[in-house]
Amino acid sequence: MKHRNTLLPVLLVAALLLAACASATPEIVEKEVVVEKPVIETVIIEKEVVVEKPVIETVVVEKEVVVTVEVPVPAEVGEPLKIGVMSDLSGFLALFGQEIVNGLELGLDYATDGTMTVAGRPIELIIRDDTSDVETGTAAARELIEAESVEILIGNTSSAVALQVQQIADENEIVYFAAAAASADITGANWNNHTFRVCRNAAQDGLTMAGWSMENVGDEYLILAEDYAFGQATAAGFMAAFGAKGATFLSDEPIYAASDTADFTPFIQQILEADPDGLILIWASNTSGVVLLNQIASQGVLGKIPIISGFSSNDLVALLPAGNIGSIGLIVYHYTLPNTAENDWLIKAHNEKFGENPDLFSECAFATAQAVVAALKATGGDTSSAALIPALEGMKFSGPKGTYFIRPEDHQALASMYIVELVSVDDPDQRFFEKVAEVSGEESAPPCTAPPCGG
Repeated sequence: MKHRNTLLPVLLVAALLLAACASATPEIVEKEVVVEKPVIETVIIEKEVVVEKPVIETVVVEKEVVVTVEVPVPAEVGEPLKIGVMSDLSGFLALFGQEIVNGLELGLDYATDGTMTVAGRPIELIIRDDTSDVETGTAAARELIEAESVEILIGNTSSAVALQVQQIADENEIVYFAAAAASADITGANWNNHTFRVCRNAAQDGLTMAGWSMENVGDEYLILAEDYAFGQATAAGFMAAFGAKGATFLSDEPIYAASDTADFTPFIQQILEADPDGLILIWASNTSGVVLLNQIASQGVLGKIPIISGFSSNDLVALLPAGNIGSIGLIVYHYTLPNTAENDWLIKAHNEKFGENPDLFSECAFATAQAVVAALKATGGDTSSAALIPALEGMKFSGPKGTYFIRPEDHQALASMYIVELVSVDDPDQRFFEKVAEVSGEESAPPCTAPPCGG
């Protein structure tokens, strides 16, 4: 059955110190009054008396009544709380990596009411560029733990890196938040008790799109996916989600292409010969993704075979040809979609600090920071896994997309996903989409495949 609605040909889916003043009881004096100031300052009274005082302020009332007021003394500052952040700031996922860092900074600011302090402990972010390289990323994780003595780890844009880092965190009994790495295996087959993820699981992508696609596109599909951990796990998620809805796949396995592919012709010819109702496109790398899209358009796939995919960051959406307007696909987050107080704050603060709108992964990094602070408030600043893990399991809180719930079984957060229609590629405010549907966290919840669930 072939409905032939054209979908978007792109998937680049891819962390208080005010106190009241107390007044003393007035005291009657019968001698000349001395005035004391709260700062080190010399005051001469009648050219004879000199007084210095750093804490007590003395006020004269008709040279008879003296009212003494204590100046508040700041509370003692606790031990700095070091959080290690690993993100791709110079590699092939750098666009997404910077979104994570920016979102984390703003989320911590929001969750701590601007103090960057939780449970009396000032927060210090120590950021490392993992370049989306496994060797670099694992070295950064060990250096943050062993040399910098961080107490919490957040990050990794690449799933391949995250899958290794989560083991290092487990070995060192440090809680690790994957962001924005999306492989289902992170909270599935590779899960350990120290791993949490507030960002979405790639399996949620397939669950978000499966029902809509089966109703509006057709029954027969092919998958073209990027050949690394994210692409492989996401392809498996799409096959499971679409298969559960009754879809047929025209190849036993997804079609995989390397991240650095320059000529996609052999893969495109295979797709054209199979002539599926829809092509599920799973790609995250920015540079080769643009090459892929151009070749899909020039070799006749676009307009002939609908693309089941997702929309990416604003900078990449703006590169799409205007012919894609009207396409429908999924998106993890766009700043125009949620209607929450947290999202309003994020939009305003992101524009003020970074001069642009929050982007695809700004939201989940922001929400990750919220979860970290909420857990630390619950533990009184105790970062031990014995304290943090139970504080996080089953946590529910309000963030940019509404309600977030961290499943206690696999530590995967559930939150809304969106199906949108592309309405512009050149809007000056990046208002590119109209919402077609909001899929709740419960509706898009991936199956639990972690060991505690018998996975």
